[in-house]
Amino acid sequence: MNKILVALLLFVSTTLCAQNPFEKEIVAYEKQDSLAMPAKGQILFIGSSSFRLWKTFATDMQGLPPAFNRGFGGSTLADALYYFDRMVVKYQPKWVIMYEGDNDLAKGKTPELIAAEYDEFKARLAKQVPGAKLVFVAARPSLARTALGDKQRALNALIQSKGSYYIDMHSPFFLPDGSLMTDIFVADRLHLNEKGYVIFANQIRAFVLKYVK
Repeated sequence: MNKILVALLLFVSTTLCAQNPFEKEIVAYEKQDSLAMPAKGQILFIGSSSFRLWKTFATDMQGLPPAFNRGFGGSTLADALYYFDRMVVKYQPKWVIMYEGDNDLAKGKTPELIAAEYDEFKARLAKQVPGAKLVFVAARPSLARTALGDKQRALNALIQSKGSYYIDMHSPFFLPDGSLMTDIFVADRLHLNEKGYVIFANQIRAFVLKYVK
């Protein structure tokens, strides 16, 4: 009987991972929560690898209102919606700072479709976590995705036009002559290095200091 149960659990686990490649990361967060659940009313950071790879998060957020990071893989807004109950609702955060959109564009989604998914996320947040505020961190540029520059700007403008809380994470990475900085990325030319994360963190700290009480 035990062998059958184990086989069934393995089948369910394998099926979930096949349906969504981030299931293992989410389960790992849930295990972490079972040991030390974040208190309600904090700042929740949810998004893709720009959050997940933010190694100095704890240090960068020192002296600010309590916050915790739930970045996962190369996620998209659709993934954030898929895991909404497990990665947002249960925490009952006061603020949700989101970084999604960049991978979405890279996978061929239009700015308009991503903006519609953002609206859905915002509506669900208002219904299931009353009073929580949503912050959109703009899609940032990278050397690996220079071809997406116009679409990134279009997406950022769409979200900003909604009057939502918004953190500009696009323009700070350009030099005065309009060229993209080249020394802020790791070898893949997509993800940020330590210098890049200084800029990234400063933008977020400035927002939190100004708006989050």
